[in-house]
Amino acid sequence: MGLWSDIWRVGIVEATVESIAASGAVPGARVRWLAEEPSFRFLADPFGLWRDGRLYVFAEAYDYRTRHGVIDLLEFDAALNLQGRRTVLHEAWHLSYPQVFEADGETWMAPEGHRSGGLTVYRAARFPDVWEPAIRLDLDTPAIDATFFRHTGLWWVAYAPDGSQAEKQGKLHLAYAETIGGPWHVHPGNPVRIDRASSRPGGAAFLDRGRLALPVQDCTATYGGAIRLLYLNELSPERFGAEAGPAIGAPEGAGAYRDGLHTLSACGPVTLVDVKRIDRSPGGAAIGLGRRLGFWRS
Repeated sequence: MGLWSDIWRVGIVEATVESIAASGAVPGARVRWLAEEPSFRFLADPFGLWRDGRLYVFAEAYDYRTRHGVIDLLEFDAALNLQGRRTVLHEAWHLSYPQVFEADGETWMAPEGHRSGGLTVYRAARFPDVWEPAIRLDLDTPAIDATFFRHTGLWWVAYAPDGSQAEKQGKLHLAYAETIGGPWHVHPGNPVRIDRASSRPGGAAFLDRGRLALPVQDCTATYGGAIRLLYLNELSPERFGAEAGPAIGAPEGAGAYRDGLHTLSACGPVTLVDVKRIDRSPGGAAIGLGRRLGFWRS
């Protein structure tokens, strides 16, 4: 843990992702912010599904003391009132970015777990609480922030590679398959994009006025400093072409959390976001010292 710490906070925007794309901004007045977490803990990377009039939000729950992320579920009623929260996925390795999606009559979750050496896709054995490992993708690199989507009759996954921070934040890779179960093929152009302003995935892909848009992070000023929409103009097993839209930053009303926006996740009539503040207090250094002395372990 360095001299500062990124602290994230999740919000539910009462607006569609298409309307946010059209305006180029998150409407701050329409965000319901989740309560702040205790000191040096945060929720980030929100993804969600609606079922029977209830909203199920899955997010990374992280504590700087253990430096180990788990996946928490937050359940809301139709009026977006929080009904409960619990941890639904915990592994020996760090987990984050729990994209959830439906395909082939099943519900899937693809959390980032690159420290396991690969990418595991989980199937809901009993939604929303019980998840079982179902598919293992061993690609050209352990995938970071893997984002699955359907396009031109194929399944695609966009992801950042393991490596240096510059590579994690500034390179985009792709793989494709005919079915979720594979076999998966890496794109011959990998990395298909090298740009710290518009490469690392940051939310679920969606159609914006007929164009396929992938939210990606702008990490030029700081990690997760803003979101851009990467419009995939050409995507096939042989070719790739894209252009990035303008930066979308943290909205008005985010208060102290104005230092970044690194998830823009479509979820029907609402959009899920997270924003950050950079904590520069001595507490972060104290936690780092405590870890070195063995006070906290994963």
